[in-house]
Amino acid sequence: MLEQPRTTVPSHQIRPLTPADLDAVVDLSLLAWEPVFVSFANLLGSSIFDLLYRPQWQVAQAAAVRRTCLADDSESFIVAAADDVPVGFVVLQQDPDESLGMVEMIAVHPQHQRRGHGRALMQFAIGRFRDQGLSLIHVGTGGDPGHAPARALYEAVGFTGLPLVNYYMAIA
Repeated sequence: MLEQPRTTVPSHQIRPLTPADLDAVVDLSLLAWEPVFVSFANLLGSSIFDLLYRPQWQVAQAAAVRRTCLADDSESFIVAAADDVPVGFVVLQQDPDESLGMVEMIAVHPQHQRRGHGRALMQFAIGRFRDQGLSLIHVGTGGDPGHAPARALYEAVGFTGLPLVNYYMAIA
């Protein structure tokens, strides 16, 4: 009888984010989300994109990641590589009154995508919210091509999407 080859599942070491992780998390988030902002620029055109995201989307996004990761009402976790360097992160919030858990941010460094890290972070989030007795989880994302991998991940772990549309018009 032939022995079946073994497939190895990468280890997903998930731990709380520490202040020492923050710069690496900001850097990986900007790399991971660059396709999203390219997609936005293509869809919106330069007039609207510039009004929403200029002078540099990276500066505003970096500040948002820092603020969200360090918020008092957030729990931030990283998935680390073998050398304990963050390769992905997730930020969780909850509204116990609504029995609602929210995945506020999630990203995986482009060099580490397609290795199960995003799925591991989402499954971790789902388990954490379940353990906290919450009944519903929300994660938001865009309907543009840049967000297609995120939508695929959320659907793969069991989320149901509700299409929403935001409209913009430059008037200046």
